[in-house]
Amino acid sequence: MVAFPWLEYATAQDPARNYCLWDYRPPQPAADKWRAVNVLFKSFESAGCLHSGVAVVEALRAGIGAFQTVFGVKWINGVLGWEYYFYDYRRRARQVSISKTLAVLAPFAKADLPINEDLPYFMFSLDFQAEGDGFHPKFDVVHMYIGHPDTSVSSGIAYGISAQQTRLENFYFFFNAKTQMQAVAAKVASSAYFDETTQSLDHVLLPELRTCQTICVANKQTHDAIYFSGIDVHQLLWFLQRFSYPADLIAFVRDHRDQFNHLLFDVGIDYASRHGRTRYLKSGFYGNF
Repeated sequence: MVAFPWLEYATAQDPARNYCLWDYRPPQPAADKWRAVNVLFKSFESAGCLHSGVAVVEALRAGIGAFQTVFGVKWINGVLGWEYYFYDYRRRARQVSISKTLAVLAPFAKADLPINEDLPYFMFSLDFQAEGDGFHPKFDVVHMYIGHPDTSVSSGIAYGISAQQTRLENFYFFFNAKTQMQAVAAKVASSAYFDETTQSLDHVLLPELRTCQTICVANKQTHDAIYFSGIDVHQLLWFLQRFSYPADLIAFVRDHRDQFNHLLFDVGIDYASRHGRTRYLKSGFYGNF
């Protein structure tokens, strides 16, 4: 038995949800395996902020419910960071709102943001960082996502809301990985940040992850991003190794991968090309709690 005091076991009643909180069919029975949140907890431990990181998880579960928060563990220039995502597809009839979530998180940090709850957003996210031995919200901005109707693919628009301004952040587009791969390739190539005449699409449309369920391509202000949704734990392990995540986090997933084989994960990379070379600016993997 491995002695992780924060370890959580899955149950047969746990919902299987991806980073959009869409349900999927688990590849294996969940009972007595490990929840995805354990990889999040291990990232806290790796960054030296386990106690305060777990406290935020517990507060969100108590305040908005279990399996309602999507976590993203980000790896940026050799530093771990986190982003939490909250969904309520009822839009103006929402129960999980920015105002409510900020109130739940008020004991950890105060936020003074001009939130208009009459806007038809269905999703928002908040950034967190490790400072010293603590896990801290960065409440200078909330990322608000609004639908993009009347398009041939599922898509949306993200805005950054701060005390000073509302700023357009990105457009994103979802594709079926099994039936729309040509459309994905065309979307990646239709950008000022990637030149398919000098670089292989394989640098972005990673062959090792193409067996996923859904691919999302995002056009951001200074670069682009691609997300692979519905990969198994072996592909997650490949991803962590490919982008050089902390060794203890890689070892945790590698040594206990059979405990996560009932889950499907989601991963993403931010990238831009310059002088015939693809640069990876950020990567991340996702789960929920």
